[in-house]
Amino acid sequence: MKYDERTCKFNMGTGCVKLLLRDGRKISIDCTGVEDALDVTMAQQTELDYLIYNDPLGYADLILNGDPKEYLKNVTESHGLED
Repeated sequence: MKYDERTCKFNMGTGCVKLLLRDGRKISIDCTGVEDALDVTMAQQTELDYLIYNDPLGYADLILNGDPKEYLKNVTESHGLED
């Protein structure tokens, strides 16, 4: 999927990352719903929060195209944050 990077933002009021696809479709990712479905640890939650606030496009790409469980497992282990 191709994204319009300028429109990808985290909306604190709704708890969603919103982005616009280049074909005009809009996507809203419910961050709380994603985290509940992934059953994240506190260390993993911290990593997701970092992405949401600092790289919402990276967060969206991870959720839509990546393997969030594998990513979170690897990143928390590499930082020594495994719970």
